[in-house]
Amino acid sequence: MVTTERRADGVWSSHLRTLTVGLVMSVTLVASEQLAVATVLPRVARDLHGHTLYGWVFSAFILGSLVGTVVAGQQVDRAGPAPAFTVGASLFAVGLVIGGLAQHMPVLVAGRAVQGFGAGAVPAVAYAVIGRAYPDALRPRMFAILSTAWVVPGLAGPALAGLVSEHFGWRAVFLGLLPLVAIAVALTVTALRGVGAPTVARPAPSSRTRLAIVLAVGTAVFLTGSTSHRPAVAFPLAALGLAIAFRPLRRLLPPGTLQGRPGLPAAIAMRGLNNFAFFGADAFVPLALTRVRHQSTLFGGAALTAATLTWTAGAWIQARFINRIGARRLVREGLGLIVVGVTLALVTLSSAVPAALGIVAWAIAGLGMGLAYAPISLVVLREAPEGEEGTSSASMQLADNLGVALGTGLGGAAIAYGEIAHWAPGAGIAIAFGLALAVAVVGAVASSGLPGPEAVEQLEHLSP
Repeated sequence: MVTTERRADGVWSSHLRTLTVGLVMSVTLVASEQLAVATVLPRVARDLHGHTLYGWVFSAFILGSLVGTVVAGQQVDRAGPAPAFTVGASLFAVGLVIGGLAQHMPVLVAGRAVQGFGAGAVPAVAYAVIGRAYPDALRPRMFAILSTAWVVPGLAGPALAGLVSEHFGWRAVFLGLLPLVAIAVALTVTALRGVGAPTVARPAPSSRTRLAIVLAVGTAVFLTGSTSHRPAVAFPLAALGLAIAFRPLRRLLPPGTLQGRPGLPAAIAMRGLNNFAFFGADAFVPLALTRVRHQSTLFGGAALTAATLTWTAGAWIQARFINRIGARRLVREGLGLIVVGVTLALVTLSSAVPAALGIVAWAIAGLGMGLAYAPISLVVLREAPEGEEGTSSASMQLADNLGVALGTGLGGAAIAYGEIAHWAPGAGIAIAFGLALAVAVVGAVASSGLPGPEAVEQLEHLSP
């Protein structure tokens, strides 16, 4: 069994190499799938006559991930990471098959929900394994490597998916990922078996699965309401969804999370705020550049590519400095950069400034996300009770998914309402950016609940 007692001699050392490669391959697989589907979805919606369900292709994936993350985290703490990863990867593959063979849009949405359930297992397993198998001093570097796993998909994935779709059809994009799933499983499962179950296991109650399902239902009702074009329907449904989701959310997260209690609760709350702030604007940056500033799709995509690259750069910067200056400062500075990036994105909506400012803006926001994202993960792993790394990681991923869902859902609702009310172009997007900006400011203030450098002074001599 791999233990944290092994000396910190590198993530590519003989006893960690296979595990590192397997985890990187798994993250690359999920990243490739998400970017590929986003690229080909306009053609899919056209062929399946399903534009009315366009947003649900993404929402179904998020809702499936909500449940899959909780179930996988629970199983990791009970039986170790290998079974949870195997089941998750298998369901991910099943979802790809359903999507690739779908003849109607509702079937594709169902396939994406299955995919999301399987994909939710990957980060829950990865974070728990990093907490158990890698020494504390190597974890920042490992998170930086996992961030780098998004670079190749971010640069080549959309173009490759477009070429495959153009020459072989969009179904080949879904089905063509199946060999990658087989490779990821082959590389990862054997190494995961070496990690095994925790020596001190505190299995989460089975009611967590039921709570996760209720939470997903409540989130679905909220998203249905938030995207409705009729205010008489939108507001009651959104309120009902929040009412349904609140109780299971409070029980699934560690006590004190919603209040930002210092330590583990504050770290998990920060991940939700962080993701809301970034992705609540990220989803609409290309729309702002193409629809409001009348730039090409390629130009809009360049902003996302720039953010992918700077996110990775930020991840490597935090890996170098976190054991010296602590998570609190990195997260606060990262959110500060997100504030700057979103503010500049707002300014870019004006025709008085160059459209290229949008690319610069989102590169700055991406750097901020790179600085803030991994340090929060490290705090969660350091603060997680022994034997509950999987459950704590699942709680963090739950906050991740909810942050994305709420940020994109509320932003999308503002844009939809602007269309109905015939607002000026960009007004709805400006509201979406304003929401993200407000949450980023709240997050920067709330980061005081994270540990400072005094919590890691004893690790300075092990800095990677």
